[in-house]
Amino acid sequence: MTVAWKRRQARLRKALGFKRPRVPKIRVGMPPGTLAAPESQRGQPARLSLMTFSPEEFQEFEPKTVEECLELAGGAGIAWINVEGLGQPDLLAKLGERFDLHLLALEDVVTVPQRPKVETYGDHCFLLLRMVRMSPDIEEEQVSLFFGPGFVLTVQERLGGDVFEPVRERIRRNRGRIRTAGADYLAYSLLDAIVDGIFPVLEVVGERMEALEDEVIGEATHHALPKIHSLRRDLLGLRRTIWATREVLLGLQRQESRLIAPETRIFLRDCHDHAVEGLELVETYRENAAALMEVYLSAQNQRLNEVMKVLTVISTLFIPLTFIASIYGMNFQEMPELGWRYGYPAVLAAMAVVAGGLILYFRHRRWW
Repeated sequence: MTVAWKRRQARLRKALGFKRPRVPKIRVGMPPGTLAAPESQRGQPARLSLMTFSPEEFQEFEPKTVEECLELAGGAGIAWINVEGLGQPDLLAKLGERFDLHLLALEDVVTVPQRPKVETYGDHCFLLLRMVRMSPDIEEEQVSLFFGPGFVLTVQERLGGDVFEPVRERIRRNRGRIRTAGADYLAYSLLDAIVDGIFPVLEVVGERMEALEDEVIGEATHHALPKIHSLRRDLLGLRRTIWATREVLLGLQRQESRLIAPETRIFLRDCHDHAVEGLELVETYRENAAALMEVYLSAQNQRLNEVMKVLTVISTLFIPLTFIASIYGMNFQEMPELGWRYGYPAVLAAMAVVAGGLILYFRHRRWW
């Protein structure tokens, strides 16, 4: 396979929106619980942020080191530690040692992408989810969440941007019951922010679909096909993400854990309902996208049929004219019309009459 062929194939895949799925980078033969940063982030710094709050107090910090973060988080109330980036596994190891996090859960945090799941390890609960947002295209990011008595730890795959800002504002302004409830309610609030963050993405996808419908129903060009493929690929990724999120929320409700208060389970049911609603919306969009592909192919076939019909009519018009011209192109000496003075205009007139008669017949039969 030549280099030019490979480049042509790569351009075609890019135009059609094909994208190879991400495969977890698992080191074969390493002992369980080994923490290794992803190759794309190896050596890059991680960013720490800390919020500590109680019904009466609230503090927010951006510690430079994990030791400073742990020292600030040692007070009373709830501590929410957020880590952005997976480039420093030793930082995660120190946090895991401080909160007694299981090594297998920490290994799942640094192994991306990982299947969303929920697991309980006695004194803490571990959730692994996918966060979706627009920036400006659809981006998926792995988010890990630990919560236990008095603490919540979130670890984001990459630096910069998340869907947790509304939760931070509620903590800062003491809105709702977030500062009076426990760590399980804060974990629910973060889960709810992840689920609700999917709906603005779905709204953008819906607008893209409406624009594509107008383009396909109007004058479908060859540029519409890559757009439809890209839309279907994005919908497939969203369906996979929302489906896994729904299963995580369902598993979290079913677990009999003392870490989740009965009052919080009611809110988890509402969050699960939102995930189901998002999944139903994605399924509707997928059906519309499939119908949109059928409409596009039908429009292309109809356009091809129109072109072929015009070409067939033109060919049919010239068949009798070619027959007449071929008769007088024969090399016979005894052809009376060849010596007739008005033979040439008479043949042209006969051709015109035949062509005009065929055109009238085609119009009468509504073929043209």
